[in-house]
Amino acid sequence: MPDHLHLLVEGLSDDSDCKVFIKKFKQYSGYYYSQERKDTLWQRYGFEHVLRDDEVTLNVARYILANPVRAGLARTIEEYPLVGSLVYELKELLASTSG
Repeated sequence: MPDHLHLLVEGLSDDSDCKVFIKKFKQYSGYYYSQERKDTLWQRYGFEHVLRDDEVTLNVARYILANPVRAGLARTIEEYPLVGSLVYELKELLASTSG
C-alpha cells in the first residue's frame, strides 16, 4: 500500500482521457520528486480504472480510505496521517462513504 497512490478524481468531462491525466500527473510529480530526492518516484506502467456510477464511486472511496488499516499502517482511518482530500474534510468523506 505505501508504494501506491490512489486518486479519485471527479469533475472530468465525458471526453476526458484518464491515461493522459495520469501521464501528466506522473510526469509533473516525478520530475519534482527526482529533483529533490535524486531518485525515481514512479514505476513505468500504471493501472487506471474509470468509474461511471456514483454508488460505485462511494464503494471505491471507502476501499481507498481503508487501505492503510488493511495494510496494518493504522488502527483506524482517522489515525493514518496521509489520508485526506484537497476538497473535503475527512469527517465528510467518512460520513459519505459509511454504510
